[in-house]
Amino acid sequence: MWSKFRLPQRSSAEPVEAALLTPSWVRLLTPSWVLLLTRRWALLLLVALLAGCEGTNQESVARALAHARRLAETAKQDAREVRQGLPRGAEEMAKLWSSEANPLGDPEAARRLLTRTQSKVQDLRVAKSTFFALASLDGTVIRNDREQDRMAGRPLFASFPELARAASGEYVEALGAMPEAHGVKGKPDAEWVAAQGVRIADAIQALYVTGWAWSSYALRLEFALRGQIERELRDKKENVPLLYVFVVVGKDVYGTPESPEINARTIAEREPLAHLGADGSFSTLLDITGRRFALAVQPVPELAPQVGIAVLRSEV
Repeated sequence: MWSKFRLPQRSSAEPVEAALLTPSWVRLLTPSWVLLLTRRWALLLLVALLAGCEGTNQESVARALAHARRLAETAKQDAREVRQGLPRGAEEMAKLWSSEANPLGDPEAARRLLTRTQSKVQDLRVAKSTFFALASLDGTVIRNDREQDRMAGRPLFASFPELARAASGEYVEALGAMPEAHGVKGKPDAEWVAAQGVRIADAIQALYVTGWAWSSYALRLEFALRGQIERELRDKKENVPLLYVFVVVGKDVYGTPESPEINARTIAEREPLAHLGADGSFSTLLDITGRRFALAVQPVPELAPQVGIAVLRSEV
């Protein structure tokens, strides 16, 4: 078929270099062929661009918002377990106190007491806490329940001043940052904590403390969300989307230990809790390192003031 094409005669005005450097198959094309191919390539490029844009779109935003709202309900339940369980745990700890010789002076005795107390209360057995701890009335941590305890000997009140009120016997919650309780190294982190005074006879003798690092809590929520979506898509011919979960606390954003820090910074730049919509949530499309994401943030005031759950979703 190529024999039907004649090489165009080069005019005397055409530079020799141009003729030599032009690919031979281009020189075989007539202007009408060039126009036709140009239009077709333009159409194909447009289709490709539209396909990429439509992969993560407003429907993704709606789904991300549904995820965030579902996780907000999960967070309410998680807080409810601690609020119900910790006061009951303090009562059980008081009953077990005399079985240990010196819980405030023997860290291992304190750890045994913590383990036995938690086993007595269903809400505490299923609580999502990353630590349970026993502290003296001045806020010094005697021991937590982890095998490796970085909190022992550290002052709670320096990081969570509100917890001092628990020494009077009341249940108290607080937000703050205690490096020894962080769930990740080398990245920003902070904690949600709760404390209840432990009454022995007629006097408060110690503080029963629990809580979670936000990075660890984000991982708990992200794992739950991915598991749910994988189950929903198991019998469908759909790809599991790329998902990240974050906890927004005021202007700060905390993700899982593995999540890219640029994701958290990009969310923080939007200040979502300061720009909630009429429905009480925040949602938008955004690009992070060349990838389109749907972002949704749902406040959870029932967990703590100025706290929200954020979800990033990108279709695969």
